Amino acid sequence: MLRYVTTNAGKVREAREYLDGVEQLDYDYTEIQAAELGPIAARGAREAYRYAGEPILVDDAGLFIEGFDGFPGPYSAYVDDTLGVETVQRLVEGEIDGPRRASFRCVLAYCDGESFEASPDPVDRDDRSAAAAAGAAGAVGGSDDGDADTLPVKLFHGTVRGRIVEPRGEGGFGYDPIFEHDGTTFAEMSAVEKNAVSHRGRAFAKFAEWFESRSE
Repeated sequence: MLRYVTTNAGKVREAREYLDGVEQLDYDYTEIQAAELGPIAARGAREAYRYAGEPILVDDAGLFIEGFDGFPGPYSAYVDDTLGVETVQRLVEGEIDGPRRASFRCVLAYCDGESFEASPDPVDRDDRSAAAAAGAAGAVGGSDDGDADTLPVKLFHGTVRGRIVEPRGEGGFGYDPIFEHDGTTFAEMSAVEKNAVSHRGRAFAKFAEWFESRSE
Protein backbone atom coordinates (compact mmCIF):
# COMPACT_ATOMS: atom_id res chain seq x y z
CA MET A 1 0.00 0.00 0.00
CA LEU A 2 1.13 3.51 -0.82
CA ARG A 3 -0.05 6.28 1.49
CA TYR A 4 -0.63 9.73 -0.02
CA VAL A 5 -0.64 12.40 2.67
CA THR A 6 -3.41 14.84 1.79
CA THR A 7 -6.81 16.04 2.92
CA ASN A 8 -7.89 16.51 -0.71
CA ALA A 9 -9.74 13.48 -2.08
CA GLY A 10 -9.37 14.91 -5.58
CA LYS A 11 -5.60 14.55 -5.36
CA VAL A 12 -6.02 10.89 -4.44
CA ARG A 13 -8.26 10.28 -7.45
CA GLU A 14 -5.67 11.93 -9.67
CA ALA A 15 -2.91 9.76 -8.19
CA ARG A 16 -4.93 6.61 -8.85
CA GLU A 17 -4.97 7.44 -12.56
CA TYR A 18 -1.25 6.69 -12.52
CA LEU A 19 -0.90 4.07 -9.77
CA ASP A 20 -2.92 1.31 -8.15
CA GLY A 21 -3.04 0.87 -4.40
CA VAL A 22 -2.86 4.55 -3.41
CA GLU A 23 -4.68 5.31 -0.17
CA GLN A 24 -5.27 8.65 1.52
CA LEU A 25 -3.54 9.46 4.82
CA ASP A 26 -4.87 12.45 6.75
CA TYR A 27 -1.81 13.51 8.73
CA ASP A 28 -0.84 17.06 9.68
CA TYR A 29 2.92 17.04 9.22
CA THR A 30 5.13 20.03 10.05
CA GLU A 31 5.57 22.40 7.13
CA ILE A 32 8.97 24.04 7.38
CA GLN A 33 9.63 27.45 5.91
CA ALA A 34 11.82 27.22 2.83
CA ALA A 35 12.38 29.12 -0.39
CA GLU A 36 11.92 25.97 -2.52
CA LEU A 37 9.26 23.26 -2.66
CA GLY A 38 11.66 20.30 -2.44
CA PRO A 39 12.84 20.65 1.19
CA ILE A 40 9.27 21.20 2.37
CA ALA A 41 7.96 18.05 0.68
CA ALA A 42 11.02 16.00 1.70
CA ARG A 43 10.73 16.97 5.35
CA GLY A 44 7.02 16.18 5.34
CA ALA A 45 7.61 12.77 3.73
CA ARG A 46 10.15 11.78 6.39
CA GLU A 47 7.89 12.87 9.22
CA ALA A 48 4.86 11.11 7.72
CA TYR A 49 6.86 7.91 7.19
CA ARG A 50 7.93 7.94 10.84
CA TYR A 51 4.27 8.32 11.78
CA ALA A 52 2.78 5.69 9.45
CA GLY A 53 5.61 3.20 9.01
CA GLU A 54 4.49 2.63 5.41
CA PRO A 55 5.61 3.94 1.99
CA ILE A 56 4.65 7.60 1.87
CA LEU A 57 3.99 10.25 -0.75
CA VAL A 58 3.84 13.96 0.11
CA ASP A 59 3.49 16.77 -2.39
CA ASP A 60 4.07 20.49 -2.21
CA ALA A 61 2.98 22.81 -4.97
CA GLY A 62 2.78 26.48 -5.77
CA LEU A 63 2.21 29.21 -8.33
CA PHE A 64 5.42 30.88 -9.49
CA ILE A 65 5.01 34.28 -11.20
CA GLU A 66 8.00 35.28 -13.30
CA GLY A 67 7.69 39.04 -12.84
CA PHE A 68 7.52 38.61 -9.06
CA ASP A 69 10.72 36.54 -8.85
CA GLY A 70 8.62 33.40 -8.43
CA PHE A 71 6.37 34.75 -5.67
CA PRO A 72 4.13 33.40 -4.16
CA GLY A 73 5.85 30.04 -4.82
CA PRO A 74 6.08 27.98 -1.60
CA TYR A 75 3.84 30.55 0.12
CA SER A 76 0.99 30.13 -2.36
CA ALA A 77 -1.50 28.60 0.08
CA TYR A 78 -0.87 31.32 2.65
CA VAL A 79 -1.23 34.08 0.06
CA ASP A 80 -4.44 32.51 -1.24
CA ASP A 81 -5.85 32.33 2.28
CA THR A 82 -4.86 35.88 3.25
CA LEU A 83 -5.09 37.90 0.03
CA GLY A 84 -7.15 35.74 -2.32
CA VAL A 85 -6.49 34.92 -5.95
CA GLU A 86 -8.32 37.94 -7.35
CA THR A 87 -6.05 40.26 -5.36
CA VAL A 88 -3.03 38.40 -6.74
CA GLN A 89 -4.39 38.83 -10.26
CA ARG A 90 -4.92 42.57 -9.75
CA LEU A 91 -1.39 42.97 -8.38
CA VAL A 92 0.05 41.18 -11.39
CA GLU A 93 -2.05 43.27 -13.80
CA GLY A 94 -0.97 46.48 -12.10
CA GLU A 95 2.72 45.68 -11.84
CA ILE A 96 3.62 43.53 -14.85
CA ASP A 97 3.32 44.50 -18.51
CA GLY A 98 3.39 41.89 -21.24
CA PRO A 99 2.32 38.25 -21.14
CA ARG A 100 2.46 37.90 -17.31
CA ARG A 101 4.07 34.48 -17.44
CA ALA A 102 3.70 32.04 -14.58
CA SER A 103 4.00 28.34 -13.88
CA PHE A 104 2.41 25.85 -11.56
CA ARG A 105 5.05 23.58 -10.02
CA CYS A 106 4.73 20.43 -7.94
CA VAL A 107 7.30 18.38 -6.09
CA LEU A 108 6.30 14.86 -5.11
CA ALA A 109 8.36 13.30 -2.30
CA TYR A 110 8.55 9.54 -1.72
CA CYS A 111 9.92 7.83 1.39
CA ASP A 112 9.79 4.15 2.36
CA GLY A 113 12.69 3.91 4.79
CA GLU A 114 14.97 2.27 2.23
CA SER A 115 17.83 3.48 0.09
CA PHE A 116 17.24 4.06 -3.61
CA GLU A 117 19.39 2.23 -6.13
CA ALA A 118 19.50 2.56 -9.93
CA SER A 119 17.48 5.73 -9.63
CA PRO A 120 17.23 7.89 -12.76
CA ASP A 121 17.65 11.02 -10.64
CA PRO A 122 19.84 11.59 -7.58
CA VAL A 123 18.48 11.12 -4.10
CA ASP A 124 17.99 14.54 -2.60
CA ARG A 125 21.10 14.71 -0.41
CA ASP A 126 21.38 18.45 -1.01
CA ASP A 127 17.71 18.89 -0.21
CA ARG A 128 18.18 17.03 3.06
CA SER A 129 20.80 19.57 4.08
CA ALA A 130 18.52 22.41 3.03
CA ALA A 131 15.63 20.92 4.96
CA ALA A 132 17.78 20.61 8.06
CA ALA A 133 18.86 24.23 7.80
CA ALA A 134 15.33 25.45 7.22
CA GLY A 135 14.01 23.33 10.06
CA ALA A 136 16.57 24.62 12.53
CA ALA A 137 15.94 28.19 11.50
CA GLY A 138 12.20 28.33 11.19
CA ALA A 139 10.23 25.11 11.36
CA VAL A 140 6.72 25.64 12.59
CA GLY A 141 6.09 23.92 15.90
CA GLY A 142 9.70 23.00 16.73
CA SER A 143 13.21 22.48 15.45
CA ASP A 144 14.56 19.81 13.15
CA ASP A 145 14.60 16.35 14.72
CA GLY A 146 17.77 15.08 13.07
CA ASP A 147 16.16 13.08 10.29
CA ALA A 148 18.24 14.98 7.71
CA ASP A 149 20.89 12.30 8.32
CA THR A 150 18.53 9.37 7.65
CA LEU A 151 15.55 8.28 5.57
CA PRO A 152 16.42 9.00 1.92
CA VAL A 153 13.68 10.76 -0.01
CA LYS A 154 13.16 10.69 -3.76
CA LEU A 155 11.80 13.82 -5.42
CA PHE A 156 9.78 14.08 -8.65
CA HIS A 157 9.07 17.43 -10.29
CA GLY A 158 6.18 18.52 -12.49
CA THR A 159 5.70 21.93 -14.15
CA VAL A 160 3.04 23.45 -16.37
CA ARG A 161 3.58 26.88 -17.88
CA GLY A 162 0.98 29.53 -18.56
CA ARG A 163 0.06 33.10 -17.74
CA ILE A 164 -1.99 35.10 -15.26
CA VAL A 165 -5.32 36.37 -16.58
CA GLU A 166 -8.57 37.78 -15.23
CA PRO A 167 -10.60 35.09 -13.42
CA ARG A 168 -12.54 32.73 -15.70
CA GLY A 169 -14.30 29.46 -15.06
CA GLU A 170 -16.20 27.80 -12.24
CA GLY A 171 -14.17 24.64 -11.66
CA GLY A 172 -10.96 23.77 -9.88
CA PHE A 173 -9.70 25.49 -6.76
CA GLY A 174 -7.09 27.97 -5.57
CA TYR A 175 -5.42 29.86 -8.40
CA ASP A 176 -7.10 27.84 -11.17
CA PRO A 177 -9.41 30.70 -12.33
CA ILE A 178 -6.48 33.07 -13.00
CA PHE A 179 -4.02 30.57 -14.53
CA GLU A 180 -4.37 30.15 -18.28
CA HIS A 181 -2.66 27.29 -20.10
CA ASP A 182 -2.90 27.03 -23.87
CA GLY A 183 -5.80 29.49 -24.03
CA THR A 184 -7.90 27.94 -21.24
CA THR A 185 -7.83 28.55 -17.50
CA PHE A 186 -7.59 25.56 -15.21
CA ALA A 187 -11.01 26.53 -13.82
CA GLU A 188 -12.51 26.20 -17.31
CA MET A 189 -11.17 22.67 -17.76
CA SER A 190 -12.88 19.47 -16.74
CA ALA A 191 -11.11 17.34 -14.17
CA VAL A 192 -9.94 14.99 -16.92
CA GLU A 193 -8.58 17.85 -19.04
CA LYS A 194 -6.79 19.44 -16.10
CA ASN A 195 -5.26 16.19 -14.90
CA ALA A 196 -3.89 15.54 -18.38
CA VAL A 197 -1.72 18.68 -18.25
CA SER A 198 -1.40 19.49 -14.55
CA HIS A 199 1.87 19.92 -12.70
CA ARG A 200 0.84 17.26 -10.19
CA GLY A 201 -0.11 14.83 -12.94
CA ARG A 202 3.27 15.30 -14.61
CA ALA A 203 5.06 14.63 -11.33
CA PHE A 204 2.95 11.50 -10.77
CA ALA A 205 3.68 10.24 -14.28
CA LYS A 206 7.42 10.42 -13.52
CA PHE A 207 6.96 8.77 -10.14
CA ALA A 208 4.78 5.98 -11.52
CA GLU A 209 7.35 5.11 -14.18
CA TRP A 210 10.15 5.00 -11.61
CA PHE A 211 8.10 3.17 -8.96
CA GLU A 212 6.97 0.43 -11.34
CA SER A 213 10.48 -0.09 -12.71
CA ARG A 214 11.85 -0.28 -9.17
CA SER A 215 9.52 -3.14 -8.27
CA GLU A 216 10.34 -5.21 -11.35
